[in-house]
Amino acid sequence: MSAHANQSEVTLSRTLGLLDITMIGVGAMIGAGIFVLTGIAAGEAGPALVLAFVLNGIVTTFTALSYAELGSCFPEAGGGYLWVKEGMGGTQGFLAGWMSWFAHAVACSLYGLGFGRFAVELIGLAYPGVHEFAHPLTLAFMVLIVVLFAYINFRGASETGLVGNVVTITKVIILGVFIVIGFKAMMDRPELNVFTDSFLPNGMAGVFVAMGLTFIAFEGYEIIAQSGEEVKNPKRNIPRAIFISIVIVVLIYALVAVVAIGAVTVPPEAGDLPVWEYLAEAKEVAIVRAAEQFMGRWGGILILISGLASTMSALNATIYSSSRVSFAMGRDHNLPEVFGRIHEKMHTPHWAVALSAVLIVVMGLSLPIEEVAKAADVMFLFMFAQVNVTVMTLRQRRPDLDRGYKVPFFPWPAVIGILTNMALATFLAFETGRVGIVTVVWIAGGMLLYWGYFRTKEEMERPKEVILEEALVSVDYSVLVPVADVNHAAELGRLGSVLAKEHNGEVLALHVIKVPRQLSLADGRLFLKEGREPLEKVIEQAKQLNVPVHTMIRLGRNVPDAILKTVSENASDLILFGWPGTSGTNERLFGSVIDRIVSNPPADIAILRSRPYEQLRCILVPVAGGPNARLAVNTAVSLARNTPEPTKVVLLHVLVDGVDPTAGEARARRAFRRATEGIDYPFEERIVTASNPVEGILRESESCDMIVIGATKEPLLRNLLVGNVAQRVAEQAKCPVMLVKRRSTVLKSVLRETLTPAVARSPKLEKLENGS
Repeated sequence: MSAHANQSEVTLSRTLGLLDITMIGVGAMIGAGIFVLTGIAAGEAGPALVLAFVLNGIVTTFTALSYAELGSCFPEAGGGYLWVKEGMGGTQGFLAGWMSWFAHAVACSLYGLGFGRFAVELIGLAYPGVHEFAHPLTLAFMVLIVVLFAYINFRGASETGLVGNVVTITKVIILGVFIVIGFKAMMDRPELNVFTDSFLPNGMAGVFVAMGLTFIAFEGYEIIAQSGEEVKNPKRNIPRAIFISIVIVVLIYALVAVVAIGAVTVPPEAGDLPVWEYLAEAKEVAIVRAAEQFMGRWGGILILISGLASTMSALNATIYSSSRVSFAMGRDHNLPEVFGRIHEKMHTPHWAVALSAVLIVVMGLSLPIEEVAKAADVMFLFMFAQVNVTVMTLRQRRPDLDRGYKVPFFPWPAVIGILTNMALATFLAFETGRVGIVTVVWIAGGMLLYWGYFRTKEEMERPKEVILEEALVSVDYSVLVPVADVNHAAELGRLGSVLAKEHNGEVLALHVIKVPRQLSLADGRLFLKEGREPLEKVIEQAKQLNVPVHTMIRLGRNVPDAILKTVSENASDLILFGWPGTSGTNERLFGSVIDRIVSNPPADIAILRSRPYEQLRCILVPVAGGPNARLAVNTAVSLARNTPEPTKVVLLHVLVDGVDPTAGEARARRAFRRATEGIDYPFEERIVTASNPVEGILRESESCDMIVIGATKEPLLRNLLVGNVAQRVAEQAKCPVMLVKRRSTVLKSVLRETLTPAVARSPKLEKLENGS
């Protein structure tokens, strides 16, 4: 069935309980890593490998806290992809999904090849001749196991969870036997003092290297979040499963490391090596060699069986996750629509499972999988950093979300998670140059596909949102005026018309009807009548100045998103907001409506702080030298030229007490010259002294009718403590104040879309701390 057939919502059935998703997470984390990486990491950290595992558990918990909160309030298939898209916008959301799909597919290929190698090793114990055909047999076993688990995933989440539970519990039991017998061997040899004689043979640097090598083995909690749409009571079970699985895995990893290093002796033929270097030389069979020493030949066989179980459970979990994230992207038209279909009988994303399995097999057969796997590690870490940013962003943007769990000591765990994830990603990227190249190529290719096709496709497939649109003429300049109530519509319509007239442009009057989630978008038409009256007020004002008007009523779940879509579709040049007031139904605080738009403006922004006035005979423009000052001057001139009364524009520069007057005046003249260059208007220039800029501006504004001020850039700490200059002027001035900010460049837009939302803002006014 198509994802949009009959406009019905495509969802999965909830069949997984707490045990099921906990075992999915444990199965993914106790995968091939504990066998393949333990010996290599021991060579780097020595006995401190135990410390490396424990530290990794602590570090990963910071990101897991973010996953627990977001998983409890967004229990849908897609996990990190959907959260990042909600919190950071479509570009970052697509990138998170694109990286997650690739990383899980590569991990599946790695686990499939690991299964093949263990299977050949086990068969070789009985038939040594098979080692001559080890490589082709490994590939054949890889293909078979991927196809098998793809079919199991096609059958449904309950079958997937049941098989995963059996496999995971089996390998945990085997590892438990390994740990118990290993501790007994250590007790029988009390003379071994490896942990006290040389705990840090390579110092803390060796511990950090081991952490970088093994951190990715702890990412299985991400797969728990991917299963959100199929979990019973997700608000309770997802956070619990995440934390239970991390505790189990850290405990097992640490105990295996203690036994592998503490119970093994170096055989004479290996020379005079420390035990950790002996394990490092054994590489992926280090645990097998350890088991053979204190468990005998059958111990080695048992560990091989556990290795097969580990790779199978990890493969099961990552095929599940890879198919769910690609299903969510297909449902959103960020991948071809076929990914978003579900099987009518099984209620599973059968095409997403099949196509993900094809990608896994192709990667396993054709690519240097070890190098590509390191690139996958980097992408996992980048996505984890995105999720930590997202949990901070959504705390600001969506305080209304029903959170079954909240990150304690917020925002510090998320901040620490961001720093540690980026540090480990940087280490892995620079460890091998090819890893960085693979990462860049995959990300760049995805962004080209998104910007070139999927972004447009996603917009085209959305339900129809514009329910009323009237345009008189086509013009080259457009002033977008979002209006919600009659009280502010007239004043915004008048000033918007004045600004449009300067450029021979139009006023685009927009009213957004916010549709509750309990209703479909189509049901929003019931509120159509309430949007007509404010639009009529804008039309009346525009007619007085003979300015063409383009009116639109739009349906939407989220007012800022609706405004951004309107800007994009109509190529608006300026957005004029009112403050205080609203820009959409049922959203009463300025910041709650437009903070996303102001922090990352797609067009020039003007925000009016309304106060009563009769005529505009004097407009005051504070000028301090920032790039927004020129936009402020242009805006003031546009207003002055198109008012019926003669209007003067006063440029003001405030020198703070104690500043050298000569140097200060020279700086002021330069700022005036840069702000007015090429603008033909008779300006009046004033240079005054005050204890601070706000005091000087407020004092001079007493003889003026309006202030037009550019957004200022000040230290973030100062903004958080006292507010920036533009905000304080807007709050304290007795005359109207218009705050302006330039549109973002493409590069700044991407960076701000990623980072700016996480910065705390005033509940009354977006602080505009960026971009002066």
